[in-house]
Amino acid sequence: MTRIDFHSDVADKIAYTCRLTRKAWAAGCKVVVHSTDEVQLKQLDEALWTFSAQDFLPHVMAGDALATRTPVILAHGNQEVPHHDVLINLSPTTPEHFARFQRLFEIVSSSEPDKLAGRERFRFYKERGYPLEHHVAGKS
Repeated sequence: MTRIDFHSDVADKIAYTCRLTRKAWAAGCKVVVHSTDEVQLKQLDEALWTFSAQDFLPHVMAGDALATRTPVILAHGNQEVPHHDVLINLSPTTPEHFARFQRLFEIVSSSEPDKLAGRERFRFYKERGYPLEHHVAGKS
């Protein structure tokens, strides 16, 4: 069963996702970042190239010819992806195929609409019996 971690009160979803992606990849996981917002994915694509001078996070968009050989995939909507270790959800909705993944990270900002959508997703997973953890960004 997919393990689900909610990370809430995230001030900058793009920067937070870069750090979380780096951590998951360093642990040997392949990562898919899901968003329903193409502009957000383009921002993340740029940020993954520039957020750290010491780190290189190989990534491509879903559907790219190199996707099967690349550890980080950026996916828009419900695109098929080649691996199912870690899914990071930036969208306000539950990803359609989240149960294929070993682990799901839900990233929720401090904006009121994002908090409300995050609570709905939390309730959705809880009602279905998924193991849930909650982490508040910036707190231990």
